[in-house]
Amino acid sequence: MKVSLNWIKDYVTLPDDMDLTRLAYDLTMSTVEVEGVEHLAERFEKIVVGEIREVLPHPNADKLRVCKVDIGTEDIKDIVCGGSNLAVGMKVVVACPGAMVRWHGEGEPVEIKNAKLRGVPSFGMICASTEVGLADLFPLTEEHEIMDLSAFDCVAGMPLATALDLDDIILEIDNKSMTNRPDLWGHYGIARELAALYDLPLTTFPAYEVPTDEVYDVRILDTERCPRYIGSRIEGLSVKPSPFAMQSRIWRVGMRPINALVDVTNYVMLATGQPTHVFDSNHIVNHIEVRRAAEGEALQLLNDKELALSADDLVIADAEGAVALAGVMGGAKDSVLPETNSVILEVANFESRGVRRTALRYDNRTEASSRYEKAIDPERCDQALSLAMQLFAELFPAMKVTAFCDSYPTVAEPKTIDVEFEWLDRRLGKRIPQEIVAKKLGTMGFTVTFTETGMHIVVPSWRATGDVSIKADIMEEVARMYGYENFEATTITTSFDGAINQREVDLVRRVKEYLAFRCNMQEIFTYPWMTDEFVHALFPSTDGMLALATPPAPNERFIRSSLLPNICKAIVRNERNFEEFDIFEEAQVFLDTEYTTAYENEALPCQKKHLGCAFVGSSDHIVSLFRRAKGVIGMMPRYTHMEGFTFEKTEKPGWADETVWLNICLDGKRIGDIALLSKKAALACGIKVLSAVLVELDMDAFRPLRSRTNRFVRVPEFPVNDYDLSFLVDAMVKWDEIYACVMGKKHELLKDVSFVDEYKGKQIPQGKKSITIRLAIGSDEKTLTGSEIEAVAHNVVKKLTKQLSADIRSM
Repeated sequence: MKVSLNWIKDYVTLPDDMDLTRLAYDLTMSTVEVEGVEHLAERFEKIVVGEIREVLPHPNADKLRVCKVDIGTEDIKDIVCGGSNLAVGMKVVVACPGAMVRWHGEGEPVEIKNAKLRGVPSFGMICASTEVGLADLFPLTEEHEIMDLSAFDCVAGMPLATALDLDDIILEIDNKSMTNRPDLWGHYGIARELAALYDLPLTTFPAYEVPTDEVYDVRILDTERCPRYIGSRIEGLSVKPSPFAMQSRIWRVGMRPINALVDVTNYVMLATGQPTHVFDSNHIVNHIEVRRAAEGEALQLLNDKELALSADDLVIADAEGAVALAGVMGGAKDSVLPETNSVILEVANFESRGVRRTALRYDNRTEASSRYEKAIDPERCDQALSLAMQLFAELFPAMKVTAFCDSYPTVAEPKTIDVEFEWLDRRLGKRIPQEIVAKKLGTMGFTVTFTETGMHIVVPSWRATGDVSIKADIMEEVARMYGYENFEATTITTSFDGAINQREVDLVRRVKEYLAFRCNMQEIFTYPWMTDEFVHALFPSTDGMLALATPPAPNERFIRSSLLPNICKAIVRNERNFEEFDIFEEAQVFLDTEYTTAYENEALPCQKKHLGCAFVGSSDHIVSLFRRAKGVIGMMPRYTHMEGFTFEKTEKPGWADETVWLNICLDGKRIGDIALLSKKAALACGIKVLSAVLVELDMDAFRPLRSRTNRFVRVPEFPVNDYDLSFLVDAMVKWDEIYACVMGKKHELLKDVSFVDEYKGKQIPQGKKSITIRLAIGSDEKTLTGSEIEAVAHNVVKKLTKQLSADIRSM
């Protein structure tokens, strides 16, 4: 949010010598984070007012003119310009050499230099409003129009920032730092904080006195969603531009001035933080009512968006139908029109959660909805009404309030909190004198009454809706206004009775390090919701998935019950840039089964920690891709010190290829799957070129070992010889069978056997495959002779031939 320091000074008188760095620091330390400070006048350095004394034709260009311009220096400057509205006596904006402007209002700012244009020397540049960033304040009526300052009280040579009163300081405040502070979403709220920080008086808004006895017909049909609604009919108005000073303030903080009627409502919102709205009263039939929309009820908004409303939406309606989406945006038919001469001023309070749901449902967040979402207090309507009526009276002296209604069925009760001195002192870590506590709280609007053991505090309305509700909040108020820097650091006394070994936590870290460092995989982080496209591609049904009440987008309704949809989304985003990559994610999934927490027996959706992996590569190397994935998962227990997995084929995942899949089990219980993503699922996800082997594991089922089970193995004193064997076996024979055959009742000199290669090709008979294995043969007592090594190999060949009907190809 942008805040104008000049605007704040309307409500609190800051010292003229106030150090801006200190102000930004104090605000950041006590209230909100000030992200940046901009001296607005610096945008217009070396840009001055010029007065045209003469306009001459350009000798070499029909569309250009040579202007004699007075810029307050001793000599008149020649400036070549192609403006369509140049005239003698016209006051214009002149960018002198060294100024930064946007050429024709486009691209990045460029530095102006003296130059020759079509053979004529030109000093600087006469600017259009788009070129100096003022198009919103001086909109163009035609393409080559020059910015005209003739209506302003300025003289040649005056800096543009001075001529337009743009010598201001703009504070850029981080919105996230005041999410829970609805009172700060306007200049008056920031001014109140500064007044409390520096112990300065704060200007108050006078109470509005209603000048008419006629009651306007306002009906609130849902008082929970709309606690208060002020409706006032104002006549004697017209559609005209607002004063430049008002337009300028609106523009400085990031909004666009429109006309006097609309600008008053925006000005009031930016000043007080309370949104307001005006309807053309000639188009409101009979009365105003605040109600729930009918399911499917139509409404066209000011931005021309056509809506079919939900029964959960709150609308402002007249006798004929909905005219506005409450708290979000007005309707196109009944808002300010070119012929508007009387309005219904709306100053209302709407329930925050309902406004947020509606704004998200239609992807239509506005300045108004962003404020209502923070839970504005109903009492703030009084400030907004007072300021709005004051501005209408100043801009339209003939205005007249002809009907008025303040519908406030249930006045909000003040919130009270009791705080004990002993508790406050213990939490703060020091005793702050009672008079200082009372003064600090009093400057922020709290009413403090002392008791024998503590304080009875009445919370001001503007802090009672989204911020202060428990005594810990009072402690925070005291601490931040006293100054966090005024608290001395103290040594914490504690004792450690023994080391805490969190084996499950350590295991998660070891798994991630194993995948990232040893397996060279990239860790990814995704949102906790899933895109419908990937959900439907991978799963035949959404049963058991939790849906979000207010999804971030219409096609992102489901919170993740599996990591695979988001992993597939990551594959789609990366396959165009990489031919091969491996990724993994460790995160929670949420299942539609309840479990009861230890805290207050609260039932929550089941949450599990899962590990998801994807091994992505060329479709020509599916076998090696699957083997790589299986190797990574199979070796994980060894390197991370947990109980080992087994691979079985019991239940195929719905997204898996018909053949290339395995279940991952621990003690016979399925804890995950590893499989090639089927072609159908891949195409549905948008994975068009590469193939992917996906893995998902339930990490809550992992069982870390109590201690390392590694044991010392002596380095062989005598050589261990590698001996390769190639043989043909049936295509359906598994590696486990070959390993068991070779190592079962093995020769005493056979140390180990390992897989080398598998081959299927033209030279291999149908239904067969060629396997190459490597025997490790050695003795602990001597160096083996060739005949001894051959004897071990022949023993292995004999077993392979007998048990697996192997046909030896080479030895």
